[in-house]
Amino acid sequence: MGRNASKPDKPGPAVGIQDETIVVRKWHEVLPPSRWLPAYEPQWLRRDILAGVTLAAYGIPVSLAYASLAGLPPQYGIYCYLVGGIAYALFGTSRQLAIGPTSAISMLVGVTVAGMAGGDPGRWASIAALTALLIAIMCVVAWLFRLSSLVNFISETILLGFKAGAALIIALTQLPKLFGVKGGGESFFDRIAVLAGQIPDANLAVLAFGLAALAILLLGEKYLPGRPVALVVVVLSIVILSVTPLSALGFKVVGALPQGLPSFQRPGLQPSDVDGVIPLAFACLLLSYVESVSAARALAQAHGEEIDPRQELLGLGAANLAAGLFQAYPVAGGLSQSSVNDKAGARTPLALVFASVTIGLCLMFLTGLLANLPNVVLAAIVLVAVKGLINIAELRHLWRVSRFEFWVAMVAFAAVLLLGILKGVVVAVLVSMLLLVRRAAHPHVAVLGRIPGTRIFSDLERHSDNRPAAGVLVLRPEASLLYFNVEHVRAAIRFRVRTGAGLVRLVICDLSLSPVVDLAAARMLSTLCHELVTKGIAFRLVGAHAGARDMLRAEGLEEEAGSLDRRLTVADAVDEFQAEAGNVAIPMRTQL
Repeated sequence: MGRNASKPDKPGPAVGIQDETIVVRKWHEVLPPSRWLPAYEPQWLRRDILAGVTLAAYGIPVSLAYASLAGLPPQYGIYCYLVGGIAYALFGTSRQLAIGPTSAISMLVGVTVAGMAGGDPGRWASIAALTALLIAIMCVVAWLFRLSSLVNFISETILLGFKAGAALIIALTQLPKLFGVKGGGESFFDRIAVLAGQIPDANLAVLAFGLAALAILLLGEKYLPGRPVALVVVVLSIVILSVTPLSALGFKVVGALPQGLPSFQRPGLQPSDVDGVIPLAFACLLLSYVESVSAARALAQAHGEEIDPRQELLGLGAANLAAGLFQAYPVAGGLSQSSVNDKAGARTPLALVFASVTIGLCLMFLTGLLANLPNVVLAAIVLVAVKGLINIAELRHLWRVSRFEFWVAMVAFAAVLLLGILKGVVVAVLVSMLLLVRRAAHPHVAVLGRIPGTRIFSDLERHSDNRPAAGVLVLRPEASLLYFNVEHVRAAIRFRVRTGAGLVRLVICDLSLSPVVDLAAARMLSTLCHELVTKGIAFRLVGAHAGARDMLRAEGLEEEAGSLDRRLTVADAVDEFQAEAGNVAIPMRTQL
């Protein structure tokens, strides 16, 4: 006994090694650089550096414009790119996604925080930073509880309408700058009326300058995609206003930006101090996550790679945490800046680090050069950027293939214009949920007929050459049977029995497309069986899946409606009925 006690158990070291392996694997999952850095190839460095510098050249003028949408000083937009990219590079799984401010989120922050800040610039900035911190917390909670898949319930149709509405609102906020007028108004239609009344007072010099900037940006987008054309426009406009007398014609400029890097600074507010900041953070999270994952997936597929949607929550959370602690506001991965990063040759997230280094150097040494940047140029940059949010081709496609989906998109579009971006997000989410519930609660119940020359049954409405079996009505609910749709399915079956051609002597319910059958559904089928039997109509169930068979047997359906043998097909049930009626002999059933 003593000798045995002195020997260590042999499985001990193996278990220890296994535990260590699990820990290392988890560590690699949480920190993606631990996977791609060891495989980093030297020739990638030049491409990542070039992509980083290109992204910075693109991001600086765009971030200045987006900060104005958010109602914040211009440097806050630059801070978003500076800190967001580095933080995402540590936790994100996309090799090309670029993190920074986006037009929709900037506008959402601007119009919502305006009512919370009470005109106090310091409180405005604190609320914006606090929103970013709340997004980071929500991302971590969603990561812990594996909630990344919940965002998939927001349909692309809803987002299509939402983005189009948001684009018009954003464009309308920039048009007064383009015309050189003050603008104003609370709602979308108020702003149109105010702008229309101010157009006769437009500053023609500012308008001409802005239109020229728009033309260059649009031409650059068409003929020089992925190139920092916006930076060229910014440099040219600064030079022109600096060396010509145009600045005396009523041009408003950005002014000198604070020199140096942002300092670590926690927001001076708590969530309880700001009414409505939590809904704002949640709306920003939905927009940023959907936009980021969509862009990351598109780029990953183009390179034959994959991303981890759950890990993206940590990447996005880290980026927003950094933004909230370094005087910025909510960030996301946008398709436009990510495309610039990709086309510039980015191989790894290290390109984001080089972009941040480039932006940091500009903040330390070049901020004075932006003092004469005219606001009309920033407005032109925003107008070109939001143009991509309106997908006319996809809306036309929806109109052709599904009028219902088109009108769903229009509901989201109208909600954004009438209620504003924040409430529009909420309406879009609610419409998505209601659409999902509606489809689940009203599944199609198909009437099946035999495909000529086969033992296969399919939808008669879609295939008119199918042949119904004489005296037999074959029905197939095309969804799981659950408590909230059983009444619809029962009503559909009753209607089919009542309106079926000829005398119905057997009803077959094919459950092959109903993977789940709950207790309420099983009892509904049992009740339906009794109703049909009392009318002299037999009832059979075929194609039930394993869990569904267990539920049906527990409710006594096997005794009431016949065997639930997994080998029984619709053709078998029809042949058995016809054989019993004396029409044909029962063919040999294939044994599995």
